[in-house]
Amino acid sequence: MTESDAALVARTLAGDLDAFAGLMARYRNSLGLYALHMLGNREDAEEALQDGFVRAYWALASCREPERFGAWLFRIVVNRCRTVRRRLRRHDHLTLLPADLPGRRGDVSETLGWREEIGRALARLRPHYREAFLLRYVEEMEYDEIARLTGAKEPAVRMRVKRASDQLRKLLRDVRAG
Repeated sequence: MTESDAALVARTLAGDLDAFAGLMARYRNSLGLYALHMLGNREDAEEALQDGFVRAYWALASCREPERFGAWLFRIVVNRCRTVRRRLRRHDHLTLLPADLPGRRGDVSETLGWREEIGRALARLRPHYREAFLLRYVEEMEYDEIARLTGAKEPAVRMRVKRASDQLRKLLRDVRAG
């Protein structure tokens, strides 16, 4: 049987590094995918993810709800992505890896073409719209969860998701028409 997050946190706090490795393994894929979508390349995503894990390890004693370790860790990684994104913005370097984005079903060339277009469209969204959209539709979070995670009020989150969806729909409609 798989140990709960709370049990792994308790073992880690007692000095068991293997327990923290178990927590990292449990959340690495989903957090890594989120970081990749937010930052646009594997190196920056890996930097944010690793930094998030290191910060989580050193701050683990401050995790007030060990049974919700995943949500706590996600917030740390979201903040690390924001920091890296600000640094990237200063260097004007934000593109998404289209092959890593979900696409439509169909033949391979059509799917790859749509992934490229979706990647370009996502990259054109304002960062807070892209973040809200990805958290809602890729990470499948509820609006109240996104609000807690981002610090925005729930109505603002709903508006960001709506505006992101509207902008994506328009951008992709323009591609299809053109």
